[in-house]
Amino acid sequence: MEKSQGELRIVIVDDHQLFREGVKRILEMEENFKVVGEGADGEDAFRMVEEHKPDIILMDINMPHVNGVSAAEKIVSISSKTRIIMLSIHDDEEYVYRTLRAGASGYLLKEMGTSDLVEAVRVVASGGAYIHPKVTGKLIEEFRRLSEQEGAAERNGSPEDGNVADPKIIESLTRREREVLQLMAEGKSNRAIGEFLFISEKTVKNHVSSILQKLNVQDRTQAVVNSIKNGWVKL
Repeated sequence: MEKSQGELRIVIVDDHQLFREGVKRILEMEENFKVVGEGADGEDAFRMVEEHKPDIILMDINMPHVNGVSAAEKIVSISSKTRIIMLSIHDDEEYVYRTLRAGASGYLLKEMGTSDLVEAVRVVASGGAYIHPKVTGKLIEEFRRLSEQEGAAERNGSPEDGNVADPKIIESLTRREREVLQLMAEGKSNRAIGEFLFISEKTVKNHVSSILQKLNVQDRTQAVVNSIKNGWVKL
């Protein structure tokens, strides 16, 4: 079957059929999303990738026969164009590190909302990375701890000029964009940011896009990490 222009071809692999069906219904409500295959384990994932050459594969981390991490490593080796979003019930940062090292570009908790799922697919399909906001908060806390250790070490020496970002970068953000960036650093999703600031989720997405462009980063995780490193947000 030929791919239509602008169409995103998606494969879902999870050993719980009801969960797969729910994810499929959500995705196929989007005009340019097309679920082209489904599977229940890692072996199915390999077959689906070879058969359908999907743009995105949504895959459970815990599957029979071949788990998601091992499957991701093989999928990356056989299809460089297929990008992987891992689905998990685990919010432990170690699971995230393992999947990212295996080649995944996204990590979603199964408690995700509809908007998180759709946003993750779009972000990853466009070349970015997406980590569930709840997990992002834990990763940021770990990064903060490591940064504080590095900062203590630097205070005993002299930091290089290259470690200091141009202050004009953060000054280019509007007041509202700085508020959104701060809330991103706190691990809030677009919907939660909108509710907190009393603005629409679409407006939040526009602010996030502007922030990424001004900070010259690919995704919100990079934006937050750079902002923490340069002291542009407070945690």
